Amino acid sequence: MGTHKILVIDDTTVVRVKVREMLPQGNFQVLEARDGLEGLNLIRQEKLSLILLDFVLPKVSGWEVFQEIQSQPDLKKIPLLIMSGRKQEVMEKIPEPFEYFEFIEKPFDQKQLIDAVKSAMKKAKQPRQEPVELLTVSTTIEKTETSSQETSTTDIQILNQKIASMQTEIDSLNKQLAKVMRFLQQRIK
Repeated sequence: MGTHKILVIDDTTVVRVKVREMLPQGNFQVLEARDGLEGLNLIRQEKLSLILLDFVLPKVSGWEVFQEIQSQPDLKKIPLLIMSGRKQEVMEKIPEPFEYFEFIEKPFDQKQLIDAVKSAMKKAKQPRQEPVELLTVSTTIEKTETSSQETSTTDIQILNQKIASMQTEIDSLNKQLAKVMRFLQQRIK
């Protein structure tokens, strides 16, 4: 029994067995989960050194497992390798570049797996910037006469303008996408 635990979460037995066989023999134990719910339970119960996560899973999806991992400070430090045969589906939820975890496209060979594991380990060690919550100017800045706080107010106003501009652009893109979808639906009929 190894001291390091690796969790493989995949609904396909063949993939779980293949990953186990591809990992070099060593000082670790491979745990397996058949679905996202079982995977989440093991993530919470075990002290893991690495998580290999399929993105398309029954009961709880890989996306939901990923979100749970990212929401917990102690869990998001665990090296993570997402596996999927549908890279586009992953990228719709999590755009590249993948900064804090690694992605490997199925099917993969042993060298690709080992390289991806090494990369996941390296990425997990990178310092993370925590997301900053945007608050309204009136609740974040008290009125004072110092120039630094005036600069902060200006910066926040600029950011709020950029956010409004981006929202307008997103709304426009959503309208364009809806038109394209209607066009495609008419063509398919």
